[in-house]
Amino acid sequence: MFGTTQVLRVGVAIVAGSVLFLSATASVARAEDGKAVYTKNCVMCHGASGKGDGPAAKALKPPPGEFSVKLKGMSDADMTTLLKEGAKTADKKHPAFGKKLSDEQITAVIQYVKELGK
Repeated sequence: MFGTTQVLRVGVAIVAGSVLFLSATASVARAEDGKAVYTKNCVMCHGASGKGDGPAAKALKPPPGEFSVKLKGMSDADMTTLLKEGAKTADKKHPAFGKKLSDEQITAVIQYVKELGK
């Protein structure tokens, strides 16, 4: 027979495993949701595969870079700020999407873009 401590440990392990599974599933769902938002708002400049080769990229100065290079060293918070507030510097230009996209949509796009940048 199991003692109370053993039953509690098994219960805690089951709950912890469930939480890990659900958070992994939620991350995948967010990335999948982000694909639709990305396709609607980002493909024109960044391209379907995130290589900075969208139809509008040639007209942009500077052109968008590849996610595999541009995302290195960027935290989720950095990406969130960029997407919400945009950027207007000599080496970085990006429109602000803070009024157009919800926080959930921005999080989803970030998850999707991180997959493209791998």
